[in-house]
Amino acid sequence: MKTAQEYIESMRSMRFELYMFGEHVTDHVDNPIIRPSMNCMAATYELAEESRFPQYHRLMTATSHLTGNRINRFCHIHQSTEDLVNKSKMGRVLGAYTGSCFQRCVGMDALNALSMVTYDIDRKHGTGYNSRFLRFLKHVQDEDLVCDGAMTDAKGDRGRRPSEQTDPDQYLHVVEENRDGIVVRGNKMHQTGAVNAHEIICMPTRAMLEEDRDYALSFALPGDSKGIIYIYGRQPCDTRKIESPQMDVGNVLYGGQECMVVFDDVFVPWERVFMYKEYEFAADLVEKFASYHRQSYACKSGMGDVLIGASQLIAEYQGTAGASHIKEKIIDMIHLNETMMSCSLACAYEGHREDSGTYFVDALRANVSKLNVTRFPYDIARLAQDIAGGAIATMPSEKDLRHPRIGKYVAKYLQGADGVAVENRIRVLRLIENLTMGMGAACYLAESTHGAGSPMAQRIMIARRSDLETMKSSARRLCGIEP
Repeated sequence: MKTAQEYIESMRSMRFELYMFGEHVTDHVDNPIIRPSMNCMAATYELAEESRFPQYHRLMTATSHLTGNRINRFCHIHQSTEDLVNKSKMGRVLGAYTGSCFQRCVGMDALNALSMVTYDIDRKHGTGYNSRFLRFLKHVQDEDLVCDGAMTDAKGDRGRRPSEQTDPDQYLHVVEENRDGIVVRGNKMHQTGAVNAHEIICMPTRAMLEEDRDYALSFALPGDSKGIIYIYGRQPCDTRKIESPQMDVGNVLYGGQECMVVFDDVFVPWERVFMYKEYEFAADLVEKFASYHRQSYACKSGMGDVLIGASQLIAEYQGTAGASHIKEKIIDMIHLNETMMSCSLACAYEGHREDSGTYFVDALRANVSKLNVTRFPYDIARLAQDIAGGAIATMPSEKDLRHPRIGKYVAKYLQGADGVAVENRIRVLRLIENLTMGMGAACYLAESTHGAGSPMAQRIMIARRSDLETMKSSARRLCGIEP
């Protein structure tokens, strides 16, 4: 397995065609806007290092079912409900460790979904996708690679199917086929950690009909393959990483990342193709990936741990920790946070073995888990802002605090409880700002709503997976309508 530093160095060899703020970026590893998100990804390697974090090593690693070697859990195919439970626990640990999106779960979820769906396609059509996939998986495990799971297309007119779009490129599709492979064109949106990944795994974004067959594609490529273009997404307060990385940024160590990824006539060799026009399996791949990914939002409980801790700290720093209403708000935050985690664990404990041998989460509970995540972080954030007070939106900058003329006034009037350094109060307030309205809010709040599918997607799956007939039968029996 790679160390965190070896991962960082491996990124230096990647040659992404990357654009940010209208400029071509040639040194993405040391770019101050990008580096905090790369530090997040490095944490997935760091906590797996037994010599540095023995308390997390067993949680962060697993035994490969292909080779028997010890591998990073993010490269693992779940072989038991214990694996699924450890995945949820790992997500919370990393969410708390980074206070941000650590980005690597999306690739793990794509690998596990494909391990099942390629098997099922082969069983029906006699194709060789699963053996191709397993060769790719061994490569990922042997090299300890980061995979970016790319599902969301631009979609264009949402009222039209892929094949009905005026611009066919609104969904990623095949434009050419030859004996060596295929050529694809289109894009994938909202790609978390895209330029921190070694490989990009593309999947269809929705159910397909026969007329959409050219869009029913899944494949993997090195992230810096010719024709793949990355356009870096903006986040609230992102330039603070340059202007005030030691204080005003809030989280001084880590951050998130999203990209628009364009496929400009990109060649994919057959060996890397895992679905090709088997349109009837597109919905199954989407559902399996989405269920896994909805389980992955245990990470928001980890971020919630950070925000609850910051809220308790600021109450102590401001002299309000003893107030009964503050104690009640902290308890409410903990209740919401633990409820999210409990649902993620429930869908893992209720997981089952699929025919491929991969263990799959309970899809109903995975969707309940994610629907909770679309709501509860906002309630936790509101309570954190209530406890912190208006200073999170009005404080002068770090440069004002350091200014020879006005710095003394900033320090004087931002002083809190006796014995608390004013700088410590400012730092915690900035962290709360980061998580509830700044850069951290991009992954703690907006991502909680739309990541792994927006709320209506979970509601549809909950309705589809719930056994209302059995519930009605219980009601009829108990009130005497039927025996």
